[in-house]
Amino acid sequence: MDWQPDEQGLQQVLQLLKDSQSPNTATQRIVQDKLKQLNQFPDFNNYLIFVLTRLKSEDEPTRSLSGLILKNNVKAHYQSFPPPVADFIKQECLNNIGDASSLIRATIGILITTIASKGELQMWPELLPQLCNLLNSEDYNTCEGAFGALQKICEDSSELLDSDALNRPLNIMIPKFLQFFKHCSPKIRSHAIACVNQFIMDRAQALMDNIDTFIEHLFALAVDDDPEVRKNVCRALVMLLEVRIDRLIPHMHSIIQYMLQRTQDHDENVALEACEFWLTLAEQPICKEVLASHLVQLIPILVNGMKYSEIDIILLKGDVEEDEAVPDSEQDIKPRFHKSRTVTLPHEAERPDGSEDAEDDDDDDALSDWNLRKCSAAALDVLANVFREELLPHLLPLLKGLLFHPEWVVKESGILVLGAIAEGCMQGMVPYLPELIPHLIQCLSDKKALVRSIACWTLSRYAHWVVSQPPDMHLKPLMTELLKRILDGNKRVQEAACSAFATLEEEACTELVPYLSYILDTLVFAFGKYQHKNLLILYDAIGTLADSVGHHLNQPEYIQKLMPPLIQKWNELKDEDKDLFPLLECLSSVATALQSGFLPYCEPVYQRCVTLVQKTLAQAMMYNQHPEQYEAPDKDFMIVALDLLSGLAEGLGGHVEQLVARSNVMTLLFQCMQDSMPEVRQSSFALLGDLTKACFIHVKPCIAEFMPILGTNLNPEFISVCNNATWAIGEICMQMGAEMQPYVQMVLNNLVEIINRPNTPKTLLENTGRLTSSSAIPAITIGRLGYVCPQEVAPMLQQFIRPWCTSLRNIRDNEEKDSAFRGICMMIGVNPGGVVQDFIFFCDAVASWVSPKDDLRDMFYKILHGFKDQVGEENWQQFSEQFPPLLKERLAAFYGV
Repeated sequence: MDWQPDEQGLQQVLQLLKDSQSPNTATQRIVQDKLKQLNQFPDFNNYLIFVLTRLKSEDEPTRSLSGLILKNNVKAHYQSFPPPVADFIKQECLNNIGDASSLIRATIGILITTIASKGELQMWPELLPQLCNLLNSEDYNTCEGAFGALQKICEDSSELLDSDALNRPLNIMIPKFLQFFKHCSPKIRSHAIACVNQFIMDRAQALMDNIDTFIEHLFALAVDDDPEVRKNVCRALVMLLEVRIDRLIPHMHSIIQYMLQRTQDHDENVALEACEFWLTLAEQPICKEVLASHLVQLIPILVNGMKYSEIDIILLKGDVEEDEAVPDSEQDIKPRFHKSRTVTLPHEAERPDGSEDAEDDDDDDALSDWNLRKCSAAALDVLANVFREELLPHLLPLLKGLLFHPEWVVKESGILVLGAIAEGCMQGMVPYLPELIPHLIQCLSDKKALVRSIACWTLSRYAHWVVSQPPDMHLKPLMTELLKRILDGNKRVQEAACSAFATLEEEACTELVPYLSYILDTLVFAFGKYQHKNLLILYDAIGTLADSVGHHLNQPEYIQKLMPPLIQKWNELKDEDKDLFPLLECLSSVATALQSGFLPYCEPVYQRCVTLVQKTLAQAMMYNQHPEQYEAPDKDFMIVALDLLSGLAEGLGGHVEQLVARSNVMTLLFQCMQDSMPEVRQSSFALLGDLTKACFIHVKPCIAEFMPILGTNLNPEFISVCNNATWAIGEICMQMGAEMQPYVQMVLNNLVEIINRPNTPKTLLENTGRLTSSSAIPAITIGRLGYVCPQEVAPMLQQFIRPWCTSLRNIRDNEEKDSAFRGICMMIGVNPGGVVQDFIFFCDAVASWVSPKDDLRDMFYKILHGFKDQVGEENWQQFSEQFPPLLKERLAAFYGV
């Protein structure tokens, strides 16, 4: 006999379901407590499934809600359901998957996949065969319900379905799904494609075996009347482009023609899926050859997709021009993640390549959902990077019409187009920029806020060019107008202007020094004007300004302007307020730039950072001991505080000594260096290095405890942690001198292993590009170890000399490089045989110096001439024949060899 509910119990459950639909928060609280009570009774879940599947007299929302509460229970504690309850629920689901209501079918489908993903696919062997069987039902509801459930299972458990654990059910399921591509109901056709689509990216074998049938069936559905079907067809083709392009190439011409039509589909969801095709195609090596002849059609379509739709404008409140007095709602503010401090070394004048921030900093954050406008702009951006100048003949004629169009929506899209192609088409755009940039600067004062904000973004994309021109030409007018926009009455414009100004600061660096007073007046004025969200961006603009102009900021009048509002904010914020993150980051940059100018402010800032670290460590300890009683701390507080302490140590140098003396920072650092979270360790090693440089007197007593921890963190899997630990060891060497000797063996083997990792180039001639500094930091530290303990390190010379030389040839002359090369020279003195086989690499590394100090140049001279005398004139001639011409010239000119 089936389980039957008790009438009184059933009424109680129904009342609860009714109450839980009430908007009243007090009622909601009572409902939550009641749920907790009822969950003590195992057969409460039977009541819930009963209401969902059998109680047809109740309204659908109540029945569906009963199913969703049951789903949450399954998620939370299915393992503790008694077997009869679990079996009753499973049986009810399968018996009622064909309910007349589509809402109830969908709810049962969600319930089935939730049970399946609780490890029950193995324990419910009849589930997949029964669902597949139900697909053959003549009854539409049963077929649709079963397909809906299968689609959810395919989404949630795609890997498991393609594994031996279940005896590979896909071998039966995929051919079965393919039969339904021709079904008369669009809903079922759509389910069928969606199910198969789940297995494309993982290249499921069963799908690969049927790939040609799949593609044929997709082509047959290309012009389906149903938008959902067309959307799934487009999605399938986009994924196949990534994993089975070989199968699409023969049909590429027609696929491109099809996608051109679909990108203009009157259903925006279809158009968006189709537009993804161009983004994916741009990443394929064949993009250029297959797409070149279609650009003439594609470019106008993408450009047209970049206009705001009417609904976008409503959502963006595009007709609200002034909203600066309206406070932000908390959900407007995206969570910020702090990037931990990483030690890097200066390369050959590198400029940051703007690719990663390209479309991300685009305009319409309020629509952070991906939409056709963003996708079209992103596609144009990547295609500009593929086709470069070849894109312009198709674009320029359009651009003229757009940029000067009387309708603001059209003009706005033209400015977005100009920004999207900035990176890829920069060379080809240069001739037009002297005329375009002034036009864009004019657009900064357009009467429509959305035009002003996009003009900020686009101008930031051309900041590099602006800065390369004489400052009075464009930099000064651009800066003046951007600063006005920072004080705009519209919040979106403020935000765009602040971000654009930060980009301009990075590009212009010290070019901004003459205007500092004016810039600071504006930024400080914005402090009093901005709502919450934009304040966070303002901190970033101030921090970037400090990074860009450095010590030029250390003038009494600038400090007077900047510090009072920052310190006021600092005092307003509580220790647990996440707004401290951007403020601490900003202060870290300011402290580093102001150096001694920060002294009057350093004590309270230093104390608070130490307190933040201490609080977080204490909270973490309580949580580790009693996880059920305490919450896990947000360790970002500690990371940001450690980074600001680094900024103080770097900016104040020796002045930080008294602060360190009066605090327990070394004890805290010892704990942070052993934290389980890599980012905490990364920031602690950066601080250790900075304190070593600033006040070694307090670090030295801890060296015996610290060195083993540094040694165990030389693990390249956590590359930033490893780099910072390596850098700190190098700084400690320089302070310890010969006393470093007991610790050399603790770290040397790991460093040699890291420097020999395969990412370092093998031959001299291949290595024309730049290397990441990740191989340069170990090289510098090995050099420094050898400088203070040559006897200990020199015997291993042969094991690291080649990668050592190749990773330091790209580093600019600086102190770190100087000490490392002195070390290598001393090691060659101890073990000249260790360098013989790779001497050409040493010669090349020596030639990378522009102006070594005199005594270092003498060391180089002696080694080069010593080697030449050792091998004799004739052998040296043969040897130097292998040198690239430039190297030959430099060595002859500088060292006479």
